Amino acid sequence: MAVKSVQVIINGVTTNLALNSSTGLYEGNVTAPSKSSYNVNSDHYYPVAVKATDDAGNIVTVNDNNSTLGNKLKLKVKEKTAPIIVITNPTEGEFTNNPTPTVNWTVTDADSGVNADSIGITIDDGSIIKSGISKTAITNGYQCSYTISTTLADGSHTIKINANDNDGNAATQRTVNFTVDTVPPQLSVASPINDLITNDSELVVSGTAKDTTSNPTSVTVRINGGTAQSVEVNSDGSFSLTVALEEGANTIVVTAIDAGGMTSSVTRIVTLDTDAPTITDVSINPNPVSTGEILSVTVEVTD
Repeated sequence: MAVKSVQVIINGVTTNLALNSSTGLYEGNVTAPSKSSYNVNSDHYYPVAVKATDDAGNIVTVNDNNSTLGNKLKLKVKEKTAPIIVITNPTEGEFTNNPTPTVNWTVTDADSGVNADSIGITIDDGSIIKSGISKTAITNGYQCSYTISTTLADGSHTIKINANDNDGNAATQRTVNFTVDTVPPQLSVASPINDLITNDSELVVSGTAKDTTSNPTSVTVRINGGTAQSVEVNSDGSFSLTVALEEGANTIVVTAIDAGGMTSSVTRIVTLDTDAPTITDVSINPNPVSTGEILSVTVEVTD
C-alpha cells in the first residue's frame, strides 16, 4: 500500500502536506496561529497533530501525547506586540504638596498577558523597585499602585515604569515628571495697614506673593466673607486690586496659593467712616473779652 495523504493540524486548522520526491518527505508551509501559545496550556504550547492515510483508508495520528514524537509536536508561538503602560497619577507637570505621593498606573497586554513579576518602578535616578507594588487584576493586565515611602525633597522628580509581557516583549518605558512643593508661598501685604480708618470707599490692596518652588502663585482677596476675587500677579510677584468698602469695619483676607496647593493668608481690618462729626455746642468764656486777655473755648462734638 501507499500513503495517500499526510495532514498537519494546528489550532483546529488542517494543512495538507505534499510529497517531496527527491527527499521522500511530506512537506508544507503552515502559518502560525495569530495568538501567542502562552495561555493555551500550562506548558505554553499549541498541540500539533499529524495524520497519515494510506490508499486502503487506514489512518494513523500522532500528537503531543505520543511517547516518541510528542515533544516534537509542541509548537510554541510568541507574540511580537509589547504591553502598554499608562500612568494615571501623578500627571505630567503636576505640582503636589504630598512628599510621599501614590503612583497609579495600568499595564495591559491582550495576547500573552502581562508578566506581573516584571512590573517595576524607578524614582528619579534610583534602582528599579519591584516589591511593594499593589497589582489588581483587570482585563488583559493589572491596575498598579505604589506609595513612595521615602520623603521626597521639594523640587522636580521623575517616575519611570517598566513591564514585560509573558513572551518577553518589553513595554516602552513610561515616565512622568512632577514637582513636590511643601512650603507655603511668601505673602506680604503692603496696603492696607491693619486697623486703618478711612473715609474713602475705594481701597487699594497690594503686596507681593512669591514661592521658591512654584512661581508664579495665585492671589485672591475676600472682603467680609464674600466671594474671593482673583488678582493678577505680575512676574515679579507684585499684585494690586482696588476693592469697595462697606460702611463700618471691613475684614479683608488676602490669600496666596502656590501650584502645590500650599496657602498663606494675611488679614487686615479696615474701617470706613464717611459720617462727619457733629458740633453740638460751643462756649467762649469770658465773652466779651479785653484785648490780649486769655479766654477759654469749650466745644461739644459727637461722631
